[in-house]
Parts: sequence; C-alpha cells; structure tokens
Amino acid sequence: MICTSRNHSNVIKGLFLAIGSALFAVSSLVAAADYSPNFKNTEIGEFINIVGKNLEKTIIVDPNVRGKITVRSYDLLNEEQYYQFFLNVLQVYGYSAVTMPSGVIKVIRSKDAKASNIPVVEGNPFDGDEMITRVMPVYNVPVRELAPLLRQLNDTAGGGNVVSHDASNVMMLTGRAAVVNRLVEIIERVDKAGDEEVEIVKLKFASATELVRIVESINKSQGGKANAAGKSAPRVVADDRTNSVIVSGDIKARKRLVNLIERMDSELESNGNTRVIFLNYAKSEDLVKVLQGVSASLAAETQGAAKNRQTKSRDISIDAHQDSNALVITAEPDMMRSLEDVIRKLDVRRAQVQVEAIVVEVFEGDGTTLGVQWANEKGGGTQFTNGVVGIGSLAVGVNQAEDKTIVDTITTTSNGDTVVVPTEKTQLGDLSTLGALLGGVNGFLLGGVKDGWGAVLQAVSTDTNSNILATPHLTTMDNEEAFFIVGQEVPIITGSTTGSSNSNPFTSVERQEVGIKLKVTPQINEGDAVQLLIEQEVSSVSGATSVDILINKREIKTSVIVDDGGTIVLGGLIDEDVQESVSKVPLLGDIPLIGHLFKSTSTSVRKRNLMVFIRPTIIRDGVTMNEISQKKYQYIRAEQLKRQSQGIPLMPFSEGPSLPEWDESLSLPPSFEDYIEKEKKEGND
Repeated sequence: MICTSRNHSNVIKGLFLAIGSALFAVSSLVAAADYSPNFKNTEIGEFINIVGKNLEKTIIVDPNVRGKITVRSYDLLNEEQYYQFFLNVLQVYGYSAVTMPSGVIKVIRSKDAKASNIPVVEGNPFDGDEMITRVMPVYNVPVRELAPLLRQLNDTAGGGNVVSHDASNVMMLTGRAAVVNRLVEIIERVDKAGDEEVEIVKLKFASATELVRIVESINKSQGGKANAAGKSAPRVVADDRTNSVIVSGDIKARKRLVNLIERMDSELESNGNTRVIFLNYAKSEDLVKVLQGVSASLAAETQGAAKNRQTKSRDISIDAHQDSNALVITAEPDMMRSLEDVIRKLDVRRAQVQVEAIVVEVFEGDGTTLGVQWANEKGGGTQFTNGVVGIGSLAVGVNQAEDKTIVDTITTTSNGDTVVVPTEKTQLGDLSTLGALLGGVNGFLLGGVKDGWGAVLQAVSTDTNSNILATPHLTTMDNEEAFFIVGQEVPIITGSTTGSSNSNPFTSVERQEVGIKLKVTPQINEGDAVQLLIEQEVSSVSGATSVDILINKREIKTSVIVDDGGTIVLGGLIDEDVQESVSKVPLLGDIPLIGHLFKSTSTSVRKRNLMVFIRPTIIRDGVTMNEISQKKYQYIRAEQLKRQSQGIPLMPFSEGPSLPEWDESLSLPPSFEDYIEKEKKEGND
C-alpha cells in the first residue's frame, strides 16, 4: 500500500508537470514573441531551466537554491518583461540573479549576493530586481550621518548593503536596482546646499585676517554645537586683497557670524594707528622708499575716488630704525593693511648663487737666435744687434780684463849718488766691463782673436711654457654683484712736472690692479636658470718700455644663461704671433752656406690661450649652504693632512698646519655656577 501510494503521488506530480509544460507550450505557440508564464507547485530548478531555454541564456543554479513556486500571469509579456518577471519571482522566494561580464547568469541566495561579482553601474541603466552597486558622491551632507538612515531603508535581508567612506564623503550602495535607485533619489534630495549659501562681508576698519582668527577661536570653543542639526559647521575665510570675510553655512549660523563680524568692524577712537614692524631679511632703509611710493599711490587713489565727498586727512608716516632693522609706520587701518601686505611679500629670504670658476691661461713661446760677427784690428767688421753680442764690445772687455806688466822706476841714494832702478810689476785686469757684458749673454757664446782678426759666434734657443690656473669661488645674493681679484697693484706714472725753475719737481703715480679678476652679477630666472653678467680679466706685467711698463691684458665681458648646476665655457684662442728677424751683410749674406757667417737670424713663436669655465649653483636655504661649506672645508683639510703626512723636507720632526675637524656645535663658556663648582672639585682633589 505504501508503494502504491508513492507511485500514485509520483504519477500525479508528473501529470501536473506535464500539464504546466503543456500550458506554457500552448501559450508560446499563440504568440512567438510573447510569454504567458503559469507555474503551479513547480520546482524552482525546473522553472529556471524553462526560463533559460526560452530566453536562450546560460543560467547556473546554486545547490542551495531549492523549493517550489506557484505563479500565474494573465497578461502576455515581451522578452524584457518576461526576464523581469523571472527576477521578481526569485526575489519573492529569497534568491537573486547576478549577471557576469561574460553574460552568464548565476542564481544564488540573496544574502550571499552582496559578496558576489555585482556590476558597478553609473546612472540608472536598470530599474528592476537586478543586483547592482552604485558609488554616490555626497557634497553637502556628511556621509557618516546619512549612512544609518539609508541602512534602515535598504533591503538588508535581501542582500542590500550601505557603506560610507568618510575621507572622500562617498556612499557605496549595493542591492536590487529598484531599491538602489530609490536610495539614490533620497540622497539627491537630501544632499542639497539648501540655505548653506555664501555671504561676503566687506570690512571698513578691522583686518579680515584678524577677525577670522577671532571667529575661529569662538567656534572652536563652542565645540560641536554647529553640527547639532546635522549640517556642516559654518566656515569663515579671509580675503586680504579686498579686506573681506567670506561666511558659509546655514542661515542661522551665518547670520550669527555676520552680526558678530559687523559689531567688531568698528572705527577706532583715533583716525590712525602706529605699528613697529621688525624685518627678517630686508633692510629697513631700502623698504622706506618703496613704501613711501606705495602710500602716495594709495592716497591719490583714495582721494580720487572720494573727490565728490568730504574726506578726512590721510597722512602717512614711514620711518626706518636702522639699529633694530625695523619700520615705524603710522597710517589708517586700511592703508596699514596694504603696507603690511607689501612688507610681507618683500621681506622674504632671497636666494643666493655660488659661482665656481676655473681660469686657465696657457702660454707657449719658442725662439732661436744664431749670429756670427767679425772684426779686424786695422778696422772694419760686422755688428748685429738682434740679440747678438757685438765683437767690439767683447774685445774691449777682454782687453780690460787681461793682466798687464808695467815697468816702474825707484830712485835711491847710495854714497851720495842718486840711482834710478827700473822695476817690473803686474797690474791686474779690470773684470767689470767683461762681467757686465757677459751678464747679458744668453745661450752659447764663442769668440777668438788671431792675427788681428776676431770672431764671435752666439747661438741660443728658448722654450717658454706657462700655465696659470685659478679657481675662484664666489657666493652672492640674487641680483647682487660679486668681485674677486688675485694680483698686485702696479705703479704707473701718469704725469710729471719740474716746476717753473726746477725748484719743486714731482711725479704723479697711479696704481693699477694687475692679476686675475672676476666680476659676476647673477639673476635667478623663473625655474632653475641663472642669468650671469660676467666680466673676466687676466693681466700681467710684460716688461718695460722707454716710457713706462708694458701690461698684457685679456678680458671677457658677456651675459649668458646657465641652468642650475650647469657649466659654461668662455674664451678661446687669444693671439698667435710668429716673428723672424734677419740681419746680414749685403751680397755676402746671400751666399749659400757661407752666407751664415755674415748674418744674424732670430725667430720667435708665441701662442696664448685663455679659457674660463663657470658653474653657478642656486642656494635657497641655509642647509644647502652649510653642506657646500662643509665640503669645501673638508677638501682643504684633506689636502693639508696629505701634505702633513709627507712631512716637511729637512725638518722631519715638524708638523705642517691643518684645519681642525668640522664642528657645527657652538661651544659656550661655562656659567658662573659651573665654574665655581669646577673650582671646588679641583680644590678637593
């Protein structure tokens, strides 16, 4: 009997399923594009399969989706309505359909839907029971206060969720599309500025910045009373340019603050006030001229605007106190605020520029002289003056330098008779003339005299190679000139007079700087570029002329733009000189080979090259300056320690000087109490 009952029940169940399927098939045949779903006591899994087959969609069913449904539709539904009908049925029975990006639909329990891959949408593309997520920004209402209200209206049991992000004031809503759209509409209606408008209060006497400071202190002391109605606290902002206060908030809080500001914006008992402003970086005497010009312009502008009405006197007094680097200003409040704003913008730390330069001058010179001179004691010979010693002068010097024997007589008396006795003695030669002559000889000199003929041969070759290197470092403020010189002051005769009767002769002398000079004026442009006005000079004393000394001078004057930390090169080849001098005897000097005995040749080649490398570095703070100074200090100290380790020649037990270690701390002397305590301890010991 039991088996028979079960079989009978199964038969009835199958019959109902067949009847439901037949009815659905018949309704589908009536209109291919319309659906008339009717299900009675049908398994939800079978219902999902039929819907997926009709809509030609792939639907995955969670194993936890179980139960039977009974629904009936008396209207014909199109495809979109049919799909919404499908979602409505799932929602009624506690299930949800989640559409994946691939188009596959997952049917899961509603309470698990919020953790699934629900699409994040913008706007209102859905208005049914689709599970969606929307991110809603809120502009005027704090989300932390709005979130609890929305959670009460959301379908939390059906997978809905509300999350607020306080930092960005954003609300994240998850749930069925119809419910989420309803919550979005509520947020849009609540999130309105309402009466939280902005009001501008223009001040006449008080300072906007000072009033804002006072109002903010009052609001802070009142705590969170401004948020009691769920609205943001009123805010006040100062506009120094127009000396106005901008107030925002709800109408009640706004009126309260505006009333307070207007009551505080009252005229002082005196028409003006006096302030002492201490400067940090600028010079007070420099700012006085600027402020006087600004005050005169402000007074003229105010007088022109109020020309048609009677106005009070607007006298302004601006003085500088150099000892304390302060300004003493007496002016009316509005003018005082304008002048204070100008002072605040000008009294700033100015950037500095460190200019590192490398000055290199290379000088090369080669010279060769070869000459032969002849002479005869009877007369005649050659004489060349291009660097060759004359034979006549050499012969005279040699003659004076020779020792000579002279005969002298000595008169004696013997037995009353006078006797004259001849005596020979040697007279030493005079070497002064020969010494002075040979002192000017340069190179090889060979000479000889025989049979009345004398000859002098002189040959000399010179090679000069000098390298002048200087590395000046200058640090100066922006738009300030810096000057560097290493050299001497050379006296130069500028005039002389002997007087009317040579009674009071005198000579006027002017000293001229000779050496390496560098003059730089940096200007920091927008960004990290530096414009440099450079004047570079390298000078030296070359020799003397019949009038005065001869000075060599190489100078560069230019204006360039260099990036911060970049290097620029200036200069190049200055001069190259080749000179050849030939002195010869006509006809005889032109004879090949033998002609060299009758001429003197001198050749010289000189080349001078000057180059300057400059690198500017912008220094905007004291930390950078300290780092650069420390690097330079450590470099000099390292060089000194290196030389100290090598020792001093011939003085093995002596040490060279060296800088102490870099120490940024300031060592102060002990106080009186510390000194007394130290003396007591030393006395006890």
